[in-house]
Amino acid sequence: MNNRRSGILMHISSLYGKEGIGTIGEEAYRFVDFLSDSRQSLWQILPLGPTGFGNSPYSSFSAFAGNPLFINLEHLYFDLGLHLPENQEEQYDTDNDIDFNKVKASKTNLLKKAAEFYHFESTADKTDYLQFLNENNYWIESYALFTALKEHFYEVSFLDFDEGIKLRKEEELEKYKMMLSREIEIIKNIQFFFFVQWKKLKAYANQKGIEIVGDIPIYVAGDSADVWEHHELFLLDEHRNPLKVAGVPPDIFSATGQLWGNPIYNWEKLKQTSYHWWIERLKMNFKLFDIVRIDHFRGFAEYWSIPAGDKTAEFGEWIEGPGYEFFDAMFRQIGTVNIIAEDLGLITPSVAELLEKCNFPGMKILQFAFDSGEQNDFLPHRYPRNCVVYTGTHDNDTVNGWYQKLDEKSKTFFSKYYTNLTGEAGPTLVKYAWASVADIVFAPIQDVLNLDSMARMNFPGRTEDNWKWRLKPNELKPEHAKFLKELCEIYERTPVVFGENDKQGDIST
Repeated sequence: MNNRRSGILMHISSLYGKEGIGTIGEEAYRFVDFLSDSRQSLWQILPLGPTGFGNSPYSSFSAFAGNPLFINLEHLYFDLGLHLPENQEEQYDTDNDIDFNKVKASKTNLLKKAAEFYHFESTADKTDYLQFLNENNYWIESYALFTALKEHFYEVSFLDFDEGIKLRKEEELEKYKMMLSREIEIIKNIQFFFFVQWKKLKAYANQKGIEIVGDIPIYVAGDSADVWEHHELFLLDEHRNPLKVAGVPPDIFSATGQLWGNPIYNWEKLKQTSYHWWIERLKMNFKLFDIVRIDHFRGFAEYWSIPAGDKTAEFGEWIEGPGYEFFDAMFRQIGTVNIIAEDLGLITPSVAELLEKCNFPGMKILQFAFDSGEQNDFLPHRYPRNCVVYTGTHDNDTVNGWYQKLDEKSKTFFSKYYTNLTGEAGPTLVKYAWASVADIVFAPIQDVLNLDSMARMNFPGRTEDNWKWRLKPNELKPEHAKFLKELCEIYERTPVVFGENDKQGDIST
């Protein structure tokens, strides 16, 4: 990765658009233009998978599939020669936060209609579609069957499927493949639509000098196509219930720890396969993104294993992870890749050693720098160059909201370290991030806009009412681009070559 770079953290869902949720359509292209005008070179997003209960991008039905809600219907229907219903925009509250239930209800039907037309009625050349199926054969068939089964069984967990298909008995697999064949084809077509649109958006971003940073959660959801198909790679009993689940132990933020509930990997079995499932997952992500952030990196060094059924994370134990052997397998099978390691939380010598051996940049959060005095490793004068600085992440309050809640002792230390803040906390901390020695810096778009806690993306530990925030109409203005551009010029984060990248690209799909 090039030195002295900067970017904006904002998920696809948070873009403003006509469909009740951000999409990879016109609004995404316009945001790339904003990044280019701002002289940014990076756009970081959250995981792109289809989400279930709680709508968390970190709890997806698949580690490989794309979220159908991000497909832009206007572009899709135009490409297929179809017409959207005239009152379509009336289905959504376009100017407010996301109503996931309303968006899912309306978009799902229209996506199915488009897929049915494409697969069963259209005479268009299907070469690209067949190539897509071939390139994604590792996961697409099982994901499509899993998703069709979810709908068939009224969206229950796969643990509540009929016993035979839950356990993937061969005769049951064949029976449901035939019974749900039409639904399976529709699901595969919808995935094709997603990846066609994503490929075009990424190409446009790269043409404009913007690289896209993706995000891989270390764990997968218990109710996912991955656990259903590859059950042997997880610590499960004979009924596919988890024996151990993931989380983190008690700390100063949580007296009982965090109980995430994801099934724990069977790392010994993964090792026997040369980590094949993980390698396929990484290959997929490096096709989709230029750089990948690995969430909960410390879990590769050692992970907190909690007995399934426990109500809190208090009584788990630390277990040694696969360590460098895993990343060595990755380097040998994939080659040199650009990775950011999310190394937040309690960092033990084994985690630090693994990070150093892999030579991945870790993360520093400016909001964490002013709550424990002068020995805090998040203070900017302690940063190494090979790190990635954030004003805050998707799990933090906005800087504006954070500063309003900061205790007086911390505010006093902040004013000694930097200066007193008078209402522009977000942009001020953005400036300090850009000024740091770190090679790479990010700010959530909420901090550039100086938004308060109402714009917070996620409250860790809260299972509902998260991930809903998105931009309002015309909220991003030329002065925001000017502010970021000036920071890049002052602190030498302007991309070296723009030239042709300044030109308007073709956004047709």
